[in-house]
Amino acid sequence: MHIGVPKEIKNHEYRVGLTPGGVRELVHHGHRVSVQTQAGAGIGCTDADYQAAGAQVLPDAAAVFAAAEMVVKVKEPQPQECAMLREGQILFTYLHLAPDPVQADGLLKSGCTAIAYETISDARGGLPLLAPMSEVAGRMAIQVGAVALQKANGTTSGGLGVLLGGVPGVPPARVVVIGGGVVGTHAARMAMGLGAEVLVLDRSLPRLRELDEVFGGRLHTGYASLDATEAAVLGADLVVGAVLVPGASAPKLIRREQLSRMKPGSVIVDVAIDQGGCFETSRATTHADPTYVVDGVVHYCVANMPGAVPRTSTYALTNATLPFVLALADKGWKAACAADPHLARGLTVHAGAITHEAVARDLGKPYVSPSSLLA
Repeated sequence: MHIGVPKEIKNHEYRVGLTPGGVRELVHHGHRVSVQTQAGAGIGCTDADYQAAGAQVLPDAAAVFAAAEMVVKVKEPQPQECAMLREGQILFTYLHLAPDPVQADGLLKSGCTAIAYETISDARGGLPLLAPMSEVAGRMAIQVGAVALQKANGTTSGGLGVLLGGVPGVPPARVVVIGGGVVGTHAARMAMGLGAEVLVLDRSLPRLRELDEVFGGRLHTGYASLDATEAAVLGADLVVGAVLVPGASAPKLIRREQLSRMKPGSVIVDVAIDQGGCFETSRATTHADPTYVVDGVVHYCVANMPGAVPRTSTYALTNATLPFVLALADKGWKAACAADPHLARGLTVHAGAITHEAVARDLGKPYVSPSSLLA
């Protein structure tokens, strides 16, 4: 199969779909790989590195899309990229379609087969291709939240002016993490490492027990009832939204009315913004202009947080995606999905139809079962 790797064009996105090591694996399996020139510049990999791994370097995205039978990316295709996709072509990337009808319409119109990283599952019920970026985003949430809390950073009004770990004689910041999954766990770990007082809220008692066993008395846990969530958020200096419903839009956990009662200068970091955000006042921002203020509360809602640390993120992502890229290239999408039900859960768009039930529901589109395509 001929695999194409275009340069990412989303604002301040420096990751790339494959590392040179990933290219070498594919070439070793007998596949051809075309990489757009300078696609790996953001992770410190040159065109020569990709050529040494066996890739052909092409001058622009149009050439890559035209040559490829499968396009491997990181972020969801932008409108100009959707226009280059074609019927029968495979797109393998993060999609986050549920809150993005424009992208959905572009993919449906193209006739391509789009497989989303974020809904592929594993035998333990996890999301193995979302997990590496969730680990990065969870850790970054505390870094960016700490900066936004500084009075001189983030916005014209500045943050609360609180140091996460405090100092002797001055208490640490209160950090509330809503969601105890991968993002929430890594956010909590980072916040505790900086000396903050951390509370994780979740509706899964088994998950709260697991967190308690791992972190013991260093971490506070709470059941995420409406009352408990509201009370925690109103007393917090930094709130991290880390809730995920696979494939679907994120639930709105904090309403505008509640936000207005938070501490002026407190900060919320909405890691769920790719799926529409879990705060009513959330709207996607970019690394170029990451924060804004609503009712005195600083919002950080960058939709591609791991793009700020592209080398770490790309290598972590390729470690996870490469086995699936190889399966798709070796067998074709239909045989690969038929052989692996976990990969089949990533099948989201095929030949003008939505093939993921949660995405179809949130977009108000007809749903076609993947099993009917794989029969």
